[in-house]
Amino acid sequence: MSRHTAVALAVAVLLLSPSSWARPAILDMHLHALAADEQGPPPLSLCSPIAMPTWDPAHPAVENFAALFAGKECRDPIVSPKTDDEVMTRSIAQMEKYNVIGLVSGPKRLVDHWRATAPARMMPSLIPDMPVKDGMEQEFAALHASRDVVAIGELGLQYDGIGPDDPRVERIWAMAEKEDLPVSIHMGPGPPGVGYLPGSGYRARLSSPLLLEEVLLRHPRLRINVMHAGFPMRDDTLALLYSHPQVYVDLGVIDWTQPRAAFHAYLKALIDAGFAKRVMFGSDQMVWPEAIGKAIEAIDSADFLTAEQKRDIFYNNAARFLRLDAATIARHTAM
Repeated sequence: MSRHTAVALAVAVLLLSPSSWARPAILDMHLHALAADEQGPPPLSLCSPIAMPTWDPAHPAVENFAALFAGKECRDPIVSPKTDDEVMTRSIAQMEKYNVIGLVSGPKRLVDHWRATAPARMMPSLIPDMPVKDGMEQEFAALHASRDVVAIGELGLQYDGIGPDDPRVERIWAMAEKEDLPVSIHMGPGPPGVGYLPGSGYRARLSSPLLLEEVLLRHPRLRINVMHAGFPMRDDTLALLYSHPQVYVDLGVIDWTQPRAAFHAYLKALIDAGFAKRVMFGSDQMVWPEAIGKAIEAIDSADFLTAEQKRDIFYNNAARFLRLDAATIARHTAM
């Protein structure tokens, strides 16, 4: 073999190696545009998975809670950026690295800024004020007509101790059904111990997706994404998915904060029960941009998933849930 032939073969092998392949587009159904201090004074160090704390209640809850973000329980914590712009630029860098298009929620000024910076990678999702303000319906109708909102959420009602079946939320459900806007709602874990913080209304029992049942029956045209897949309320989640075939779930936060074995067991239960077409990828990137890559790796490493199931989780299921048109899917495919 000549030297030139050997070089040509080496180049061909490099071009065909998995590391050099362009990654198919991923739809992240749970991504936030937030300020750097949204979760507390930056920088914040967080272990992935979270090192579950052992609190001594003799210490103030705020002191105990702060230890969670010190990152001392692991060798390589994810460290949050110090500025709003760095949160955005590092997040976009992760999105470009893994070819992610994000359904991005947060304050409208930040969502708009992220969209202006990387328009091809951002789809806007906005959060109605609670309590609901007069004119909310007209505001969202106008935003929907101008394509400045394609979804509602993340509804973080659980942090205020409000269940989805609470009468105070009814106007949001009615508006979402009328405007045909899909809704993503937080139902699952918050940071360990968050209910003890001053002003917190978080209650673990509100993680049960079955609390959505009356809402769904009252609004049969409503599209709902149960964020965090209702973790750890596995049986309640399975019951809701079985009885309400229009409901989908995303895997945000549990794919990088939970121990890998626990996350895989939960995901496998959803797949084994027959719901592989209604599970969507989510990172729940807040102020730790590198969580996006860790969340993707958690799906990639699930050896019980087929290649088709992984592709459905990473893109196809979300495209169906959002009712993306052929032109949008083609644009994403070409990225």
